[in-house]
This record gives sequence, structure tokens and C-alpha cells, in this order.
Amino acid sequence: MTSVDALNAVDSDAAAAMLHPCCASTAWARAVVADRPYPDLDALIAASDPVVYGLSWADVEEALAAHPRIGDRPKVAATTEKRWSQGEQAGVADADAEVLAALADGNAAYEARFGHVYLVCASGKSAEELLGILQDRLDNDPAHERDVVRGELAAITRLRLEKLFTDESAEVRS
Repeated sequence: MTSVDALNAVDSDAAAAMLHPCCASTAWARAVVADRPYPDLDALIAASDPVVYGLSWADVEEALAAHPRIGDRPKVAATTEKRWSQGEQAGVADADAEVLAALADGNAAYEARFGHVYLVCASGKSAEELLGILQDRLDNDPAHERDVVRGELAAITRLRLEKLFTDESAEVRS
């Protein structure tokens, strides 16, 4: 577990490295670090959302590059991001082959349509729910989908900040 006080105490590069597992956008980390000190986790989380929503699309794409496809399970979860992704996608672990195949097809269709990975805050959702969300979002126009992606990235970042600063097993290794 890391404390907000520890984030406040280290230099900017170390603070950005601490935050990287929460959101892999360099611009996000720099902006959040620049607003230190934070009195508590709630203040840090409150500062994060406007930064996510203000990122350039290139910065969002940098963050997206750290997220696996829904349904893809890395064989070894060597980094904090991969371990967290596995936990967040736990609802896919017991999915049947048909649903996994539909997710793979949906991921391919989504990436062909929008040019990036399908991002959704998967925590607490079943494979069937994630597939339904994906299928619904395929109908979005690209501008609207970018707004949806920012919202999902903000939600994932909030969840991961909470993990980083409250979860005893959230030792950061990147």
C-alpha cells in the first residue's frame, strides 16, 4: 500500500512512476503530480477526472495502449497494470467459448471501426454484460465514442487510484 503522503513527498518523476499503473498517460501523470500536495485520497481522485477529460486524444491513446482487450488474459501478470486488468476482467474468466469468441469478434469489429482497443470499466461485470456494452457501443459515432472512452478511462483511473492507496496487495511493480 502506498500513502498519499508518500506521493506528496517524492520528486516528480518518482510520483509519476507511482501513478503510472493507474493511468498510462504521461500527460495525466504530469498534470496530477503538478497539483500536489494532496491532503487525502479523495482530493487526489477529484483532481484526476478533469485531467482525464482534458487529455488530448493522443494522450488518451497512450493510456489505451496499456489496456488489454476485454477477454484477453495475459499468461503472466508481471506488472501492476496487468494484475489489475486481470482482476477487473474477472467476470470473463468463467465465460463459455461462445461468449469469448463473440468478444474476440466484437473487439476486432470495434478496433476496425474506431482504431483503438474497446475500453470499458469491466470491474463487477460479467462477460455477457461486457459483450452487450461492446455491441451497443459499435453503433456510436466516433466523436461520441471518444467521449464514452474518456468516461471509462476516468472510471478505471479512479478505481485504480483507490487500489493503489487502499489495497494492501497493491505493491507497485511496473
